Amino acid sequence: MKAIMVMYDSLNRRSLPDYGTSEIDLPSFERLGRETAVFDNCYAGSLPCMPARRDLQTGRLCFLHRGWGPIEPFDNCMPEILKKNGIYTHLISDHDHYWEDGGASYHTRYSSWENVRGQENDTWKADLGEYTDIHSFGMTGLYGEIMSKARRQNAVNREYIRREGKYPQDTVFDRGLEFIETNHAYDNWFLQIETFDPHEPFDAPEEYQKECGIDNSFPYDWPAYNMVRENDAFVGNVRKKYNALLKMCDRSLGRVLEIMDRYDMWKDTMLIVNTDHGFLLGEHQWWAKNVMPQYNEIAHLPLFIWDPRAGVKNVHRQALVQNIDIAATLLSYFGQDYPEEMIGRDVLPVITDDEKLRDYVIFGMFGGQVNITDGEYLYMRAPVCEDNQPCYEYTLMPADMNRRKDGRQLEKAELSAPLSFTKNMPVLKLPFTVRGKSAHQYGNALYDLKHDPLQLAPVEDQEIENRMISALAAEMKRFDAPEEQYERIGIAKQEEMK
Repeated sequence: MKAIMVMYDSLNRRSLPDYGTSEIDLPSFERLGRETAVFDNCYAGSLPCMPARRDLQTGRLCFLHRGWGPIEPFDNCMPEILKKNGIYTHLISDHDHYWEDGGASYHTRYSSWENVRGQENDTWKADLGEYTDIHSFGMTGLYGEIMSKARRQNAVNREYIRREGKYPQDTVFDRGLEFIETNHAYDNWFLQIETFDPHEPFDAPEEYQKECGIDNSFPYDWPAYNMVRENDAFVGNVRKKYNALLKMCDRSLGRVLEIMDRYDMWKDTMLIVNTDHGFLLGEHQWWAKNVMPQYNEIAHLPLFIWDPRAGVKNVHRQALVQNIDIAATLLSYFGQDYPEEMIGRDVLPVITDDEKLRDYVIFGMFGGQVNITDGEYLYMRAPVCEDNQPCYEYTLMPADMNRRKDGRQLEKAELSAPLSFTKNMPVLKLPFTVRGKSAHQYGNALYDLKHDPLQLAPVEDQEIENRMISALAAEMKRFDAPEEQYERIGIAKQEEMK
């Protein structure tokens, strides 16, 4: 048995033809829908990038205990379990966060790995010349100052990419196809082809921009994580930039489908196409992710799976699934048991019979709102205090996105007793303070997804809200949420509700 996972970053469900859009032509995604089971109710777990990847590798949610950071010493990691049991695992990615302090132990879980340089502000090429950023917008004040080095590095990277005539995404898929060409006749391997695209900045080759009706006279493709302050025409042009990059992603996907055809791999090769989260392109008057409520544009994800065990394709499935299910699905596919700490489940019963795996899923970003949905209603629960306290991170790998934890946190660290999933290892308990305004400002909100799928108007229904609060407490208990998380969002633990 063999398996290929094609993973994108910031792939918007509502931009794909498989979920009802006709905004742009994406023939490879259209074909993908015919060759796979399409999941209509897949949700993110922990957000954003590296927390989502920790969920994917470990099969359990991490956002209730820690934010962005490396794989922990106690984590069960799907690619490593496969590797230890004779399944060769290989990662190819241009997602530069893998190579930073906050992601530096993910890629080494695989048997082998390749990194492709140059995306976004990857600290890649050293050029001390004059470079002017003409692509970002909305990055003002302190945020703009913090991002100034990143914007300059991105300008350097773009110049070198233009000179070489090859985008990082193309190289990722080149190497992915090279792996398949070399190894398609062998058995027992898992290949993860992962591109940073269509993550911002939406830098696509000119041919795709022209197809989407835009040219270099509109240079802006890198929005700030902020509210929309631009006019409708500007927003429309940025969406076209995203669509241009999406067309490039579609072409790359087509290359994978074609090589599977060429070597008749559908009979013995699982194919998973997924993403970590979506991206707001002006919806709800927001750009990007992280700093706003985690609306469905961010949290409701596309997911496609061809599983040769089932042979089921060209169907849509309604059961609730999450990214935490991918680890269990791959382990089961290769005949491996998954550890007791792994909460995710094999989605094979969903593919075959649309069997329900769970009644609810919860998702969120560490220190932000905690969200729950049953597929019909979605409830967002905010911190009760403006300072977002009490809030602590639990870790043995004290690092953030691209830096080590600073002394202000570590000097106040305590040694906490082991949690249920840390394999008798005590962990550091670090005080956590949100930079800027906390999610308290958004309050709580209940949405009726059946009648209001775009989440345009919250509803007030105390009976349903109480049900969602009770379910939220139960799910938090299942993931062993620390005591202070209940206090932070102002709900009682499940046993206290009885």
